[in-house]
Amino acid sequence: MPASALMNVMTKAARKAGRALSRDFGEVEHLQVATKGPADFVSRADHRAEKIIYEELAHARPHYNFLMEERGIVEGSDKTHRWIVDPLDGTTNYLHGIPQFAISIALERDGKLVAGLIYNPVMDEMFTAEKGSGAFLNDRRIRVAGREKLEDCVVVTGVPHRGKSGKEVFIQECRDVMQTVVGIRRTGSAAIDLAWVAAGRFDGYWERGIQAWDMAAGIVLVREAGGMVSDAEGGHDMLLKGSIVAGTAPIQSELQKTISPNS
Repeated sequence: MPASALMNVMTKAARKAGRALSRDFGEVEHLQVATKGPADFVSRADHRAEKIIYEELAHARPHYNFLMEERGIVEGSDKTHRWIVDPLDGTTNYLHGIPQFAISIALERDGKLVAGLIYNPVMDEMFTAEKGSGAFLNDRRIRVAGREKLEDCVVVTGVPHRGKSGKEVFIQECRDVMQTVVGIRRTGSAAIDLAWVAAGRFDGYWERGIQAWDMAAGIVLVREAGGMVSDAEGGHDMLLKGSIVAGTAPIQSELQKTISPNS
């Protein structure tokens, strides 16, 4: 299926930024690293990738708004459209030479997510989705896994690191989930977690305390791959609440009730 004009814009920006990230990957000792917060690193490569993405998207759609991890909010004259961008999700992996990181680009129209792209340049895996058009990995259609019982599943999550709150809640959630599932994984990138749920590699995913740019593109991917997404309480305010539960319909529901039994 030929890519739309919108998706061509997004993939062009992601591939250009991905080439820049790949050039520095594996040479992390040469990167100038600044500390943005406890265990939260931002590198020269991160800023360069965001600059490339911003310039490409702004050139193609000059009036759109932006929400970006490093630049924050950039106002445009078109108030109906907003790009949501993470130029390097999995920065800590990147800086340690672990090839699990991704560029994440989503488009919001009238407050609704309508397109998403997640790209791991090292593996050259480009996950794309547009509302109503399905989800794809390198032009191949993808679907969420077909398992229907949580006890048969491998799920993925994010672990609160040093400097982040919510550790006690997370530990209790892990205890509850571990009693049921086959296994729990941690990749270090929320974007990859969601892309892999969409592709059926993971059956479900949950995390609290993450940002809109971490999950916006992945939400579109999971939905278009036939999955379900909610916040931790079972509502639809993922971007505002900073929590997410994703998977197939039965798995997402069971996983959400496991981590929030009183919701």
